[in-house]
Amino acid sequence: METQELHRGRLIDHIQLVVSDLAASQAFYKAVFEVLKIPMGGTGEDYFWADELFVSTADSKAAQGQLTGRHHLAFQSQDKAMVDAFYKAALAHGGTDNGAPGERQYHPGYYACFVLDPDGNNIEAVFHGEARRSAPSVKVTF
Repeated sequence: METQELHRGRLIDHIQLVVSDLAASQAFYKAVFEVLKIPMGGTGEDYFWADELFVSTADSKAAQGQLTGRHHLAFQSQDKAMVDAFYKAALAHGGTDNGAPGERQYHPGYYACFVLDPDGNNIEAVFHGEARRSAPSVKVTF
């Protein structure tokens, strides 16, 4: 087995989205992940993944023949400019506007945008304001 390297947070191990058009979803997520500086982890005939997100077709063994339905996922951004770039990349690659970049009332400094991916999932990019992290991510090697 080859060595794998993952970066994990504290709550989510992984999320699987089952999509109707894998190529459209892959183009969308590849574009927004480039903006977020998240590399694609791998691809196969009926799936692709990046960090905690696994996306597959309904024909994939892991999907058991069912689409997942509509979900809300929020991706962390390093600054407001990254949120703005995420929004532009998402719209240019099959996403639909669901809330242009701007300040939100959730807490002071919350700057976000919302787009619908090709399957109607509500995808958010958010910058919570200036903060200091103890580390960029947790690195897991196995």
